[in-house]
Amino acid sequence: MLMIIFIGFLILSWSVSSKLKSKFKKYSKVRLNYGLTGRDVAEKMLRDNGIHDVKIVSVGGQLTDHYNPANKTVNLSPDVYNGNSVSAAAVAAHECGHAVQHAVGYRPLEMRSTLVPLQNISSKVLNFIFIAMLFGGFLLPQFISFDLAMKVIIACYTVFTAFAFITLPVEINATQRALSWLNTSGIATGQLQEQAKDALKWAAYTYVVAALSALVTLMYYVMMYLGNRD
Repeated sequence: MLMIIFIGFLILSWSVSSKLKSKFKKYSKVRLNYGLTGRDVAEKMLRDNGIHDVKIVSVGGQLTDHYNPANKTVNLSPDVYNGNSVSAAAVAAHECGHAVQHAVGYRPLEMRSTLVPLQNISSKVLNFIFIAMLFGGFLLPQFISFDLAMKVIIACYTVFTAFAFITLPVEINATQRALSWLNTSGIATGQLQEQAKDALKWAAYTYVVAALSALVTLMYYVMMYLGNRD
C-alpha cells in the first residue's frame, strides 16, 4: 500500500513541477511596471528593508534561484535576473524574503540552516549504503548488518523529513513577505499581484509535496524495518 502511495507522490510531484513551469512561462510574458528587471526588484526590496550587505548575483540554469545565508547572496537565474516580468519580480522578491528572514533572525530559517550539514552527511551515508545494496546483499554485511543499515537509513530519512517540514514555514513566510512588499511598493498591485501570488503558490506546492513524499518514504522504511523484525 505504501509503495502505491509513494508512486502516487512521484506522479504528483511531476505534475506540480510541470504546472509550476507552465505558470512561470505564462507570467514571464506579462510585463512588469516601470521596466524593472528581477535584479532591480531585488535591489529595491533589500534597500527598503535596510539590508546593504547582501549581494545579488546571476547563476546558471532555470528555476535555480535561491538565497545563500552562508555568503549572503541572492542568486537569480538568468530569466529572473534580466527578466522584466511578473514571474521575475515574484521570484526575486521571494528570494529577498529569505534575506529579510536572515536579517531579522527568523527562527525556522536558522533551524533549516543548522540542518543543512547534517542533511549533506545523511545523503552521503545513504549513497554508500544504497551502492553497497546495488552490488549485492553479500557486500553490505561486510560493513554493517542489515538491521543496523535499516536503522541508519531511517535516521537519514528522519533528517530529510525534518528538513522538508521545516522548509515549509520558511518558504511560505518568504512568499508572504514578497507579496506584501510587491504590493506596498507599487511594483505589483491589482491583477499583477494576483498573478505573482499564483506563480508563488505553485512554487509552494512543490515544497508541500516534497515534505509529504519524504514522510511517506520514512514510513516505508520504518514499516520495512519492523516487518523484518517480526
